[in-house]
Amino acid sequence: MPDDFLIRAALAGIGLMLAAGPLGAFVVWRRMAYMGDATSHAAILGVALALATDLPVAAGTAIVALAMALAVTGLSGRGRAADTALGVLAHSALAFGLVAVSFLPGVRSDLSAYLFGDVLTVSASDLVWVWGGSALVLALMVWRWNALLTATVNEELAQAAGIDPRREKLVLTLALALVVAVSIKIVGALLIAAMLIIPAASARALSRTPEAMAAWAVALGAAAVLAGLWLSLRLDTPAGPSIVAASAGIFVLSLAPSRHAR
Repeated sequence: MPDDFLIRAALAGIGLMLAAGPLGAFVVWRRMAYMGDATSHAAILGVALALATDLPVAAGTAIVALAMALAVTGLSGRGRAADTALGVLAHSALAFGLVAVSFLPGVRSDLSAYLFGDVLTVSASDLVWVWGGSALVLALMVWRWNALLTATVNEELAQAAGIDPRREKLVLTLALALVVAVSIKIVGALLIAAMLIIPAASARALSRTPEAMAAWAVALGAAAVLAGLWLSLRLDTPAGPSIVAASAGIFVLSLAPSRHAR
């Protein structure tokens, strides 16, 4: 019988993937990988804000991640190259976050937990936050699925159908900020982008429809969580990076069917 802490860690990881799987599919389709990276890097600044003001870490992370996502969207829509705006904001937010944390006594030693996650210390109250946040994101994705998909495939077609592409992009921005806030304790600020992109990229090789790709992303992400926890216990490695490493291994395996099909 697994220990309680291990069951909580597995439940937290699977709960995260329920939201990160479908959202990651849109990140891959829209080529928003760098935006996911930038939003997650900003989470460290959110951690500093939360600790300095006695806010819950998840709330501070969500506020700053959302501000970052909105800033990137605004700057990239004003004639600036999107990758330039993302690069400037992502690295600036991470640097400001690390500097701000260095001024907070007693936090430096815990910094790695925020950077790489500490899923083995997830509590029952953390589980409520993870599953509640993921359920909210999943409900948002299900509600807006057709509109999001149409706006992703062709913005002109979406406008002709009465769908505002900017509104759908805002929906994805909100969902991304919430997923970053939910994941900070599971895989940390530096690795959440990997859990958005890698399971979805793995699922792409196995899927024929968008819905199937989203479902496969959830399943493969959950498998990576369980495999990563097993690796962590067997090899005494950090749990968050082990989960991402397992996800990378699944991605390599997913390439085999596509090569065989050629």
